[in-house]
Amino acid sequence: MAHLIFITHPEVTIDPVRPVTDWSLSPAGRARAAAFAASGTLAAVTAIWSSAERKARDAAHILAAPLGLPVSIRPALGEIDRSATGFLPPDEFERTADAFFARPSDSIRGWERAADAQARIETAVRHIAGTHKTGDLAIVSHGAVGTLLYCALAGHAIDRRHDQPHQGHFWTADLPDLVPQHPWKPLD
Repeated sequence: MAHLIFITHPEVTIDPVRPVTDWSLSPAGRARAAAFAASGTLAAVTAIWSSAERKARDAAHILAAPLGLPVSIRPALGEIDRSATGFLPPDEFERTADAFFARPSDSIRGWERAADAQARIETAVRHIAGTHKTGDLAIVSHGAVGTLLYCALAGHAIDRRHDQPHQGHFWTADLPDLVPQHPWKPLD
């Protein structure tokens, strides 16, 4: 049976003056992505898709290189739109993210609503999976939308307790039914 491997980008270089969508992987993030690429987990992958955000593209290209695969870009795989606030200091970000998951029908501080982001990512992934032919499928994206997708596919209500503990994790689902096999696991 083929699988979907949903991967979140690892650590980034935070640059408060740049849009979050333009942040790149940090040296540690690049090293973790390279280690995951060499782990054998992706050996049966025949297609890699990525969010259009730089950090996800960076990770996707690192994962695709040893497999000799191109990276296909789908903007709908992007992270929640939080451009209304831009960069937030870590404590403030965590409080806002807690509210985002706790009140999925509300826009928290102008952020995209969790319910809308969940519908967007699920639609995108179902479309990609529905057109995938053979072998495993890797999607490189982001933690919040990955958690929202996991909740939808696993039949859970939106809840931050299903979130990855930090950047750089993955979960796997069966294809074509997209039933998750396990919650988040670290890349390393």
